[in-house]
Amino acid sequence: MAAKKAGSRLEVEIERCRSECQWERIHELVKQLSVKLISNDDMAELLMGEAKLEQYLKDNPFKQGVSPRGPRPKLIDVRKHLTAALDRGNLKPDFMQEANMIMAKLNYVEGDYQEALSVYNRVGLDDLQLVAAPPYKLRMIAEAFATKGLCLEKLPLSSSTNSLHVDRDQEIITCYEKAGDIALLYLQEMERVQTANIQNRSPKPGPTSQDQELSFFLETGLQRAHVIYFKNGIHFHGDEQNLTRGVGRFREILRAVETRTTQNLRMTIARQLAEILLRGMCEQSYWNPLEDPPNQSPLDDPLRQGLNTKCYALSRRPRVYMGENIFCPQENTEEALLLLLISESMANRDAVLSRIPEHKNDRIISLQSASVVYDLLTIALGRRGQYEMLSECLERAMKFAFEEFHLWYQFALSLMAAGKSARAVKVLKECIRLKPEDATIPLLAAKLCMGSLHWMDEAERFAKMVVDCGEKSSEFKAKGHLALGLTYSLQASDASLRGMQEDLQRKALLAFQRAHSLSPTDHLAAFYLALQLAISRQIPEALGYVRQALQLQGDDSNSLHLLALLLSAQKHYHDALNIIDMALSEYPENFILLFTKVKLESLCRGPDEALLTCKHMLQIWKSCYNLTNPSDSGRGSSLLDRAIADRRQLNTITLPDFSDPETGSIHATSIAASRVEQALSEVASSLQSSAPKQGPLHPWMTLAQIWLHAAEVYIGIGKPAEASACIQEAANLFPMSHNVLYMRGQVAELRGNIDEAKRWYEEALSISPTHVKSMQRLSLILHHLGRYSLAEKILRDAVQVNSTAHDVWNSLGEVLQAQGNDDAATECFYRNLEQ
Repeated sequence: MAAKKAGSRLEVEIERCRSECQWERIHELVKQLSVKLISNDDMAELLMGEAKLEQYLKDNPFKQGVSPRGPRPKLIDVRKHLTAALDRGNLKPDFMQEANMIMAKLNYVEGDYQEALSVYNRVGLDDLQLVAAPPYKLRMIAEAFATKGLCLEKLPLSSSTNSLHVDRDQEIITCYEKAGDIALLYLQEMERVQTANIQNRSPKPGPTSQDQELSFFLETGLQRAHVIYFKNGIHFHGDEQNLTRGVGRFREILRAVETRTTQNLRMTIARQLAEILLRGMCEQSYWNPLEDPPNQSPLDDPLRQGLNTKCYALSRRPRVYMGENIFCPQENTEEALLLLLISESMANRDAVLSRIPEHKNDRIISLQSASVVYDLLTIALGRRGQYEMLSECLERAMKFAFEEFHLWYQFALSLMAAGKSARAVKVLKECIRLKPEDATIPLLAAKLCMGSLHWMDEAERFAKMVVDCGEKSSEFKAKGHLALGLTYSLQASDASLRGMQEDLQRKALLAFQRAHSLSPTDHLAAFYLALQLAISRQIPEALGYVRQALQLQGDDSNSLHLLALLLSAQKHYHDALNIIDMALSEYPENFILLFTKVKLESLCRGPDEALLTCKHMLQIWKSCYNLTNPSDSGRGSSLLDRAIADRRQLNTITLPDFSDPETGSIHATSIAASRVEQALSEVASSLQSSAPKQGPLHPWMTLAQIWLHAAEVYIGIGKPAEASACIQEAANLFPMSHNVLYMRGQVAELRGNIDEAKRWYEEALSISPTHVKSMQRLSLILHHLGRYSLAEKILRDAVQVNSTAHDVWNSLGEVLQAQGNDDAATECFYRNLEQ
C-alpha cells in the first residue's frame, strides 16, 4: 500500500514537472520510477526521450523563419528512446499517442516534414480529447497542431490548382488557430494550478509563472494565423476576407483571460491590431468586437466564400472575459486608442530602467517596444486633435527617455500642438542638447518664443544658434538670419525709445538682407525684407522686393496683401484694390484681405460698396464657424443680417496671437492690453448675458472686427445712428475692447459731444495705454480745449510708440505751432511729409 502511494506521488510529481517544463528534474525522477517498477521501462524511455528533446530545444532555440535541416547527432539518443518505447508496444494508448507526438516533433526538428505529417495522421490530432486532460497534455497537443501547420507550410503542393491552394491555406490556418486556442487553455490551466498551490501553501518547488517562457511552437501557434491572414490579404490585393479574419483572430486572443506568461505577447498583439485599425481599415468597413463581421462583397473571390466563419470545433475552449456593462468601442480609432492605452500601461509597468551593463539589451527592447506604442498613439490622437491627451501620454514616456532624442522631440511637438509653449521651449532645449547639429530644433524654439510667449531675448539666442551652426547645417543659415531679423523687428516694435527702435530696425534689415543673399529663391526672405523696408518707409525699395517674392511664389496671400498696401501708400488706390480682388479670388475667406478691401472701397467705389463687402464678410463668417452670436436677441441693425452660424465646427482653429489690429504688429503692451480687455469683457458679458461665447476667441474677434469696420464706414459718411448699432454688436462680444471704446468716441465726436468723446478715449487708453489712434484723437480734443501741454505730452508718447504715424506728427506740429514753438513745429511737419 505504501509502495502504491509512493508510486502515485511520483507520477504526480512527474506530471507536474512535465507541465512546468522542468526537464532537468525528469532524469532524477525517471531513475526513481525505474527502481520502483520494472514494467515502467517503456514509460521511462518516453520520458527520457521527451526530456532530452526539450532540453536540446531549450539549449538550441529555433528562430522564426529559419528551417531545420537534417539530423543532429545530439538527437540520436532521443530517437533511440522513443523508438524503444514505440516498438515494444507496452505503453497505454494515451502514452502511445504522446510518444508518437514527440516522435513527430523530432522529425520536424530534423527536417523530415513528410514523416512528421504521417505520424500526426496516424495519431489523429483532431480526435484527441481536451476535457480533463492534464496541463502537459494540452501543451503537447497545442505544439502538435503548430508543428503540423509548420510542416504543411514547408511542403510544396503536388498541383498548382487555385482551389488546392485555398484548401491548403485553410488547413494551415486551422492548425495554427487550434494550436493558439489550446495554448491559451494550457496557460490558463497552469495559472490556475499555480494560484491554487500558492493559496494552499504548497511546499512543492517550482518556477514562478514569470520565469516560464513560451516555447517556439506555442508562440508560433499564437501568432502565425493572423500573420498568414494579413499576408494573404496583401497578396490578393486587399482581400477583405483575410483581413477580416485576421482582425477577428487578434480580438479572440485579446479577449481570452490573461495570464502572466502572455502579458508581453498580449501587448505585442494589441499594438499590432491597433496598427492594422489605424492604417488598414476605414471607418466604413469597421465592426465592433461584439458584432458579426460585415457581409461579404459580391466582388470577393468565390473560392473564398464562407471563410469568415470558423470551420473547426474544440471540445474545450480557453476562457474569455465576460460580464455586463463591458465597454465596447464603436469605431476603429476608438478601438485603436483603447488598445494603445492598454499597451502603454503594460509598457510602463514592465519598463527596464536599470542602467547597469547586464540589463542593456533588456532596456533597449523595452524602449523600442514603448517607442512604437507612443508613435502609434501620436497617430491616433493626432487624427482627433487630442494634443493635450497626447502630451500627457508622452510625459509618462519620460521615464524611458534618458538620452533618447526621439521621445523628447515627440514630447516637445505635442506640447507645441497643445498650446503649452513655455514647457515646449524647455523640452526643446533638452532636444538641442541631445542633437546640437540639428538646426530645425532651435528654429522651432525661436518660433515659439516670438509667438504667444513673446520671449524676444530667448528667440534671439535660438536664432543665433542657427546662424552660428557649422557646415553640416549650412542650408539652414538663411532661415536663421530670417528668424533673427524677425526677432529684431519685433523688439523694435516693443522699444520705447526712438533711437533704440531705429537701431533694432537697422539690425533687422541687415538680417533680412543676409537671409535674402543666402537664399535668393526663398520667397519668405524677399517678403520679410520688403516688409521691413515698408516699416522703415522705404516704399520704392519695398515694392521691388515684394515683386520678387511674388515672382517666386505668385499666390502668396501675405505678399499680395503687402503689395496692395504699398500701392495704397503711394495713393494708387485703384491698383491696390485690383490686387486685393485678385488675392481674394484665391483666398475668398481671408478676413485680413477683406478688411483692407473695405477701406479701399470706401476711397475708390464709395461707402455702399464697402458696406456690401461688410455684409459679405458676415455671410462668410456664418459659413465658416458653427457658432451662435450671443448678441442675437431680436434687436438689430438695419444694415446687416444676424450672424448665426450653420456649418463648420471650430475644432481645428486655434487662438491666434493677440496683435494690434491697426498696425498688425505684435507689441508686449498690446498683448497685456488684450488680456486685460479679454478679462474685463468676460466679466462684463457675464453681468449682461447668461449666454457665454462658445469655442476659441479667434472667430469672435473676427466678428467684432467686421462690425467695427462697418461702423467706421458709417462714421465716414456721417451716420452716427447706424454706426452706433454696429458698435453695439461688437460691444456685445467684447464690451471692454479698447477698439470698441475708441469707436464710441468717434461716434460721440461725430455728434459733437466732445466731453463724451474725451471720456471714451480716456477709457480706451486706460485699457490699452499705447493705442495710438486714441492718443491722437484725445490730443486733438485737448488742443481744441486749449490744454496744449497735456496734448503735447500725449502726442510725444504716441510718437515714441509709433514713430511712423504721419497724422500724429502732424497733430504734434499743430500743437507746437499753437504754443508758438515754430521751429519744433516745422520739424514735426517735415517728419509728417517723410512718412
